Amino acid sequence: KGFSTVDGEGQEEGTECRRLRGGGAHQTGDMNLCWNEIKRKSHNIRVRLEAFSDNSGKLQLSLQEIIEWLTAKDEELSEQLPIGGDVGAVQHQREFHQVFMEDVKSRGPFIYSVLESAQAFLAQHPFQEPEETLNDGKEVSPRRRILNVSRSVWKQANVASDLWEKLTARCVDRHRHMERTLERLLQIQAAMEELAVALEQAEGVRDAWEPVGDLFIDSLQDHIDATKLFKEELTQVKEGMKHINDLAHQLAISDVHLSMENARALEHLNSRWKVLQGSIEERLKQLQDAHRDFGPGSQHFLSSSVQIPWERAISPNKVPYYINHQAQTTCWDHPKMTELYQALADLNNIKFSAYRTAMKLRRVQKALRLDLVALSSLVEVFREQELQQGEHVMDVVEVIHGLTALYERLEEERSILVNIPLCVDMCLNWLLNVYDSARNGKMRVLSFKMGLVSLCNADVQEKYRYLFRQVSGPGGLTDQRHLSLLLHEAIQIPRQLGEVAAFGGSNVEPSVRSCFRMAPGKPAIEVSHFLEWMTLEPQSMVWLPVLHRVTAAESTKHQAKCYVCKQCPIKGFRYRSLKQFNVDICQTCFLTGRTTKGKKLHYPIMEYYTPTTSGEKMRDFAKTLKNKFRSKQYFTKHPQRGYLPVQSVLEAESSETPCSSPKLPHADTHSRIEHYASRYVAHCAPPPSLHTLNYLFHFSSFPTSDEDQYLLRHSSPALDHDSPCGQHMLLAHLEHQDKEQLQRTLARLENENRVLQGEYRRLKWKHEEAASVPMLTEAGEGGPGSPTAGGQQDEELLAEARVLRQHKTRLETRMQILEDHNKQLESQLRRLRELLLQVRLCDDGMMECDGQSSGLQSQEEGSHSHDPTAEVAALLEQLIVFQKWHLEDYWSCCFNVKSLWRYPAFSFFAVHCPVSRSLHA
Repeated sequence: KGFSTVDGEGQEEGTECRRLRGGGAHQTGDMNLCWNEIKRKSHNIRVRLEAFSDNSGKLQLSLQEIIEWLTAKDEELSEQLPIGGDVGAVQHQREFHQVFMEDVKSRGPFIYSVLESAQAFLAQHPFQEPEETLNDGKEVSPRRRILNVSRSVWKQANVASDLWEKLTARCVDRHRHMERTLERLLQIQAAMEELAVALEQAEGVRDAWEPVGDLFIDSLQDHIDATKLFKEELTQVKEGMKHINDLAHQLAISDVHLSMENARALEHLNSRWKVLQGSIEERLKQLQDAHRDFGPGSQHFLSSSVQIPWERAISPNKVPYYINHQAQTTCWDHPKMTELYQALADLNNIKFSAYRTAMKLRRVQKALRLDLVALSSLVEVFREQELQQGEHVMDVVEVIHGLTALYERLEEERSILVNIPLCVDMCLNWLLNVYDSARNGKMRVLSFKMGLVSLCNADVQEKYRYLFRQVSGPGGLTDQRHLSLLLHEAIQIPRQLGEVAAFGGSNVEPSVRSCFRMAPGKPAIEVSHFLEWMTLEPQSMVWLPVLHRVTAAESTKHQAKCYVCKQCPIKGFRYRSLKQFNVDICQTCFLTGRTTKGKKLHYPIMEYYTPTTSGEKMRDFAKTLKNKFRSKQYFTKHPQRGYLPVQSVLEAESSETPCSSPKLPHADTHSRIEHYASRYVAHCAPPPSLHTLNYLFHFSSFPTSDEDQYLLRHSSPALDHDSPCGQHMLLAHLEHQDKEQLQRTLARLENENRVLQGEYRRLKWKHEEAASVPMLTEAGEGGPGSPTAGGQQDEELLAEARVLRQHKTRLETRMQILEDHNKQLESQLRRLRELLLQVRLCDDGMMECDGQSSGLQSQEEGSHSHDPTAEVAALLEQLIVFQKWHLEDYWSCCFNVKSLWRYPAFSFFAVHCPVSRSLHA
């Protein structure tokens, strides 16, 4: 086709020449020359086209061959199987791939040479024009044809180059993947072999374990330690299992799945490891449970302290509780302890709190067998158990260890049979009731010692000395803070019996100040000061010496006849009148207030708890003779207490209360108030004239007929405002609190107080209205309610009405107590306002004193001034607790009044009692 084009061009030139020839003959020669030149050029073009066609054809054939070969190899590489999941398969695939790579590598020089030829060809025949589509029927010029050939070679060269690079990259990537996979598979295989051996050895150790039931109790701790050590030794196995599982996970991420054989082996190892771990944990749990239940520190031996249907159980904090399977109930108190508390209620008819408390503690002492324990034995047990630090906190297990050692020593020393489980459980129960009523499972060492030392068999002076040593420093001195801790622990004992109000309440600060009067101006006291103060039998501790006198009087017989009940001889305490000759009273008649008909005791009385001597008889005769010439007014003007009063009911609760010593539950407070009301009703008739017993009652404690009301009326206001450093030291640990919060709390307390006072005034008005109604028996005379008109039914209604009237009297007594508490609350609120004012003044003063020297600051810190903010915080804390108790007790009182409507006789009683009608409405 190219040659025809050249001929066509020649013909055109000839036509042109002929035309020119026709123009003139003289141009014939020029045309011949032109024709020859055209022929020469046409020949050269023909030669060049033939050479170009040969070179481009060979190059295109080579490129096409390379493209087809690379495409086939790429498909062959894609058709290769995925990498296997075991070492053998991967090694076989790696060898096959190496052969494949060698084949590709051998073809490389030829491919590179062809690509270089194509590059040289394109350098000789470059193209720049864009590719154009030709119209049909139009011939392509030689130049255009050359450009098309160059473009075709360039495209083929690019395709071949891309396929070559892609194939080589895929080959290298697959080779590297195979190498990494083979390396990980080899690691997995080696690790699986090592782990299989380690697990086999560990399983051998596990199979050699003896059953827990066949082990000796003393060896349980050794087996626990050995099991823990064995568990630690398997840490490497645990890390190996984690490593092998991580390798398998990495292979799975790289799309390599373990073979069935390797997968089964790995799964088997994991299952064996889990079983081994479970066996170790189960073994350790069984050993620990056995050690807890049967070991030296267990409470298993205490399970025999209860009988069917009772069962002793243990809470998570090791505190025991008791299950009654018959009644399907649980309780904190041991069944025997519950019976003991019920028996203590028989002593509530004793009028004097100190003697009532002492006799209750005497029964507790005997029930716990602590009356047989000597103080030296206690000290030795404390030393063996390393209970030297009073601030240390004990748990229930430590308390059980100490009590077990104590009763075992008692059994050895006394050569008597002691029911150790029962005694330990009962004593533990009593200690928890006194010092951990919330059952937190914690108790201070000082509390533990105080409870046991108070009830042990020792001289009272020795007890005082030992207890003082527990809170004294290296020099044998103790400060106010440590003394307050000691007295606080001591007051918890009568508090658990509901008798704390008679001993000054839980606030021990007045007692601390009273004791420090023995050493005026000194920051610490010696044991001699403490013993001198305790000899005076202070109000907060008088129950302890009375307990010793009760113990001493138990076996005493007096050769005298009781003036009231005619008992002879008198057993126990003997009370001799120092106003009348030959008037002796036994302890039962005196403590319960029994007198002969028409005879009242208005005169001084002497107490004896040991047989009297002739000298004592002569002394009493002389005193009686002297008192014969003294009037009743003399004894009224010259009272003599048999105790040292330290109570101050208007003071705030001391803030130095250990957090480990729980507060008395509200239920106990209500029970105590109900007890006071019951005792008041029991003696609502004119009481025996025993008001003067405290005048010369040398060995008694609170000798008035209504001693609890006596305590409320006769406080010690002289102790309220002295020794400000005491309160400062006791409140020094409190932080300054936010004033706005204090004011909000104060406002809330005032609002609650106003509500309480309003309700109180309403109830008081109703009670006064009820009191203004004539007595029920008088209203019934001659009417339908009289015995003559109504017969037996009216008599029953009258009897029941008397009971209701007594219940109403008890409620009035409780309302009187609430009124006293309201007065206390008002006093505390006034004091709180004053302290808030002091806080503001102190803040202003501190702003003025910022520029003073450090020496002046140290001097101010050394002074014993009040901390108003701390005192405010302490008062607020007490007010909140007191307000909660006050609200609960008020609604309890209202509920008790309202509950009278349930009685059958109330409809008859309501006619004459507007209070009942209004409450029912």
